[in-house]
Amino acid sequence: MINNLASQKLTKTTHALGTRIVLTVMGETDEKVLDDSIALIQLYEQQLTVNAPISEVMAVNNASGKHAVQVSPSTFALIKTAVEQSHQHFGFNALIGPLVKLWKIGFAGANVPNETDISKRLALSNGANVILNDADQSVYLTEPGMELDLGGIAKGYIADRIRDLWRANGVQAGIINLGGNVEFVGTSPKRDNGQWLVGVQAPTKARGEDLLTVLMPAGSAVTSGTYERVLVKNGHRYHHLLSPETGHPLQTHVSGVTIFARDSITCEIETKRLFFAGKPIPGWGEDRDDIYGAAFVYDDDTVDLVIVHHRLKLIE
Repeated sequence: MINNLASQKLTKTTHALGTRIVLTVMGETDEKVLDDSIALIQLYEQQLTVNAPISEVMAVNNASGKHAVQVSPSTFALIKTAVEQSHQHFGFNALIGPLVKLWKIGFAGANVPNETDISKRLALSNGANVILNDADQSVYLTEPGMELDLGGIAKGYIADRIRDLWRANGVQAGIINLGGNVEFVGTSPKRDNGQWLVGVQAPTKARGEDLLTVLMPAGSAVTSGTYERVLVKNGHRYHHLLSPETGHPLQTHVSGVTIFARDSITCEIETKRLFFAGKPIPGWGEDRDDIYGAAFVYDDDTVDLVIVHHRLKLIE
């Protein structure tokens, strides 16, 4: 049964969400489910992107300081989650877009801004200035110049929706890879226990050279790190993960945090929480049944692995 499932494999690759998408299903599955998955990704990208002039999120941003904008239920739900998480002040902030555009790290025109400009942009990142109306699913950014940017959680949200689509279509096993946001659906056909093998890499090593490997149940693994986009200016290295408190790249010895959890959006949120914490948080995840664990990779390639309630297994 396991060998049969592994041998029946369909894969489709596309480019969306600013990254390479690889979708793989195993078992007796109609190719249409992959086509529907790609169509779903494209739909969400059209709704959520801030890298195109027209989208639901851009409509909200363009109306900042003017009026509320009604959006689709899925966009409203994601914005609401993003704003609620921003209120917790642990490092994630969905309103930091103006600051990201000021630094432009990883994009043409990247520079180190002056403190006056940083302060002005920070003033636009207050989540208290977002009015969410559940009755008509509208969003109002009350201050001119405010901008929502859901890039910090959108891929996780979309991966979870593809997983739901696959489950509804009877997919027995599969892997959703949205540019490094990985979600494992069903049970792995490669192991009798159905667990999935995941490696955690060091940014300084070649691809495929893992610092550690774990087995995990169906769920997601997402990494956030300082190595993804950088700016080198006057001999100083600036990464793209900006602190909503200072407006500067966070000072840290952590090069990457990988979260393992049931849902990919949870991984997205918790990578930010632990990255900004800079080290394992005592008791983290122990009161939840959807979090499996975390791996911290430091600048010297040492690793801290946090396993919550034996939900991960370290492969020695």
